[in-house]
Amino acid sequence: MARLLSVNVGLPRDIAWKGRIVHTGIWKNPVRGRCRVGRLNLDGDGQGDLTGHGGEQRAVFVYQIESYGYWREQLGRTDFVHGQFGENFTIEGLPDDAVCIGDRYRIGSALFEITQPRVTCYRVGIRMNEPRMPALLTSSGRPGFYFRVVEEGDVGAGDEIVKVGEATERMTVAEINALLYLPNHAQDRLERALRIEALSPGWRASFEALVNGPTTGRGNAGLVPAAAAQPAAPGFRRLAVTAIDQESADVRSLTMQSLDGQPLREALPGQYVVVRLQPTAGDPPLLRSYSLSGPLSTERYRISVKLEPNGAAGTYLGEHVRVNDVLEVSTPRGSFVLQPGEQPLVLLSAGIGATPVLAMLHALAAVRSTRQVWWLHGARDRQHHPFSAEVRRLMPALAHGRSYVCYSRPGSRDVVGEDFDATGHLSRSAFEELEVPREADVYLCGPTRFMAEMKEVLSDLGVKPEHINVEAFNGGQSMTPGIVGAPARTPHPPADDANTGPLVSFARSGIAAHWKATSYQSLLELAEACDVPVRWSCRTGVCHNCESGLISGSVAYQPDPLDLPSEGNVLICCSRPQEDVVIDI
Repeated sequence: MARLLSVNVGLPRDIAWKGRIVHTGIWKNPVRGRCRVGRLNLDGDGQGDLTGHGGEQRAVFVYQIESYGYWREQLGRTDFVHGQFGENFTIEGLPDDAVCIGDRYRIGSALFEITQPRVTCYRVGIRMNEPRMPALLTSSGRPGFYFRVVEEGDVGAGDEIVKVGEATERMTVAEINALLYLPNHAQDRLERALRIEALSPGWRASFEALVNGPTTGRGNAGLVPAAAAQPAAPGFRRLAVTAIDQESADVRSLTMQSLDGQPLREALPGQYVVVRLQPTAGDPPLLRSYSLSGPLSTERYRISVKLEPNGAAGTYLGEHVRVNDVLEVSTPRGSFVLQPGEQPLVLLSAGIGATPVLAMLHALAAVRSTRQVWWLHGARDRQHHPFSAEVRRLMPALAHGRSYVCYSRPGSRDVVGEDFDATGHLSRSAFEELEVPREADVYLCGPTRFMAEMKEVLSDLGVKPEHINVEAFNGGQSMTPGIVGAPARTPHPPADDANTGPLVSFARSGIAAHWKATSYQSLLELAEACDVPVRWSCRTGVCHNCESGLISGSVAYQPDPLDLPSEGNVLICCSRPQEDVVIDI
């Protein structure tokens, strides 16, 4: 008979780690006597990161004493105590390779249901003083599991664990764990997993992504973040500039074609390319991301560049690049792409942010889409309004298209109803006046402040976050779970950068630094030293949150990830450069 050996609780606290402060509830201590179990938690317990832990589907974490014995032997440890793995219930019996998602158990006066395996993160490595622990727990097939509380009640050490029900579709915790995190995601097993009603929504969404994702090649569609969902082959291609067009007072377009006549890879509408420039011999190259602003084509790419007064790349392109010059250009990349469907669309931009949504407008006009489409754009005035004539030519191809342009400071010759529709900035009143539906898919690009304001407006209007697609070129949104009090800093080269070792360029952040094996264990650590915005959770090649585009170069893994990223991507948490590399962060 399985037994509950210890009930462990603990409230989140701040701890020092690698010069940072981590807010975590990983430390759990045994409870004396009986403990009340609620729908979301045990009395006296809490989680520091409610995004990755806790909630109805992860109310109680369970770990087996038999796995304690396994880890004592594997790690050569003798210092384990109940709650060592951050579990609420230390139990005897119910091994991960025997219990199934959907199994129900009576413990004390409470009723529980297994919903998912544990999702490990770096904090269990801190608790165990073993950074590899997230990967070890997952790869060993001993992750432990979560209970949902079906009926609240009281529990205590010594209670018997009585099985009272099970799922019709039988898949063990270990099977479900391996199906997501290890290679070979068999379609028939994924379909079986999706038939388990008790499976938590998060794991269900991951398995649905695997079912609908590519069935050949590398990559884990169930884990890959949106930023890395459209991989592309690494490397730069030399393209000739065939046309230069002035779009507005401060925007210039460059059209490029292949030197050898071979077709270019057709981009998805909204994608961008990285351009590598070498203004000064011997200096690190300038890397800039530019959306493809023209119609989809395998013959030519068009980028449109804002000529900032102090912008190094824009100044170089504006003053030195001429027709017939050759530029180094990456394969099209990015996941800010127009999705198929029939739901209404809002293409929302300001300034040079029009470029990716303009490509989407081209794609919609080319097929004479019957979707409802709103083109909403903000500019200073006619002189600083790029693509105005181009948009006017495209809009009539859309049976249900509508354009609305705001000028913040219209010139004396700018005509309302001809050049623009309203004075001021795009605001909530404009969306209400245009009767933009709440279920619309929104594609948003522009200056940082504009995008923040628009996201707030859209949220106030009831547009769900999953319908708001955002493109940002200067860095990206970081994900550093549990880290508190860390000030935002502008990316910069590390203080001890030397002109030796492979050059690592972080394309979106505009930073390049040399790899020093004695200082960094991974590309992630180098990025952190440069204050480049990064995403991570496990730091050991399990979760894929750090998966990023590898624009050029090659890497070696140490340790090897449990499942390799897609071709053209890299897991920065466990990789090191083998040569000069360019990474899309």
